[in-house]
Order: sequence, then structure tokens, then C-alpha cells
Amino acid sequence: MKQLFIIRHAKSDQSFWGNDFERPLNDRGRLDAPLMAKRLKERYSGIDAWISSPAKRAKKTAELFVETFNQETSDILFISALYHAPAEVFYDVIVGLPDNLNSIAVFSHNPGITYFVNSLTADIRIDNMPTCGIFAISAEIDHWREFANAKKRFLFFDFPKRQQV
Repeated sequence: MKQLFIIRHAKSDQSFWGNDFERPLNDRGRLDAPLMAKRLKERYSGIDAWISSPAKRAKKTAELFVETFNQETSDILFISALYHAPAEVFYDVIVGLPDNLNSIAVFSHNPGITYFVNSLTADIRIDNMPTCGIFAISAEIDHWREFANAKKRFLFFDFPKRQQV
């Protein structure tokens, strides 16, 4: 079985007027990322690989998650194609993963991340993947190359403003 955690970058600084790729996290984003990483760690303590868009806001979000998991930020794999990627790019990245990795976290951007998560299951739809939201699924496969056509099971959807019960 493989598990996939799709994570939108944390809240970014909308007052930043520079290049979009260099847009940093804002104060809320820097608080939300460790909070959401802690929530993920409470459910799943082991993530085998961290994959991220190299854009500054996604990169920092991934780093904050990895630090919360007490892993090395140098282990994050940055894939340029995940910057503003359409849903198809997510599939391309995932089906190329090594089979020894069973739990993967992927950090990226809207709108492609919302389209991607909505393509994963027939029964779960979200209007908008919120910043620092986590959409988790599992697939009963042994090889990532089987992911696109595999039956997927929804695990959970969490985001910073969701009330904890």
C-alpha cells in the first residue's frame, strides 16, 4: 500500500511585489505550517519522502514540515515542474517515484493542486485547497507506476482553520 499526502503551501505574503516565485510566507503561514505538520505527525509518524515545488513559499512550507518530523531539510526533493503545475504533472511525478517509498508528501500550488486532489476519488470533492491544507489518500499498489489507474481510498482532509474535535 502507498500513501500520498498532498499539501498546499502555507499562507504567503500577498503584499510582496517581487517575482511570484520568490513570494515568501507571511506570519500566519509560518505559524500554520508547523501546526499542520504536527497534526500530520500525530496521524502518520513516518513520511518516506518529501517532494516540493522549489518556489520560496512551497519550499519553506516543506522545510517547516520536515523540521517538525525531525528529518533533514536537505532530503527534500525539489521538482521545478510542480511550480503552478496542472494535475497531469502531479501524476507524472508520482508514477516515477521509487517503489521503496511508501509514504510521500508533495507540496505545491493552486489551482493545479485543487484539480489534482479532485481527480483522485469520485466521492470527495473540494472547492478550493486551502493554504497549508493536507489531502491524504492511500492506494493498494506495490508500484507507483500503477498509481494513476489504481483505486484510491480517501484518508482525511485537514486545514488550519478546521476545528479540532
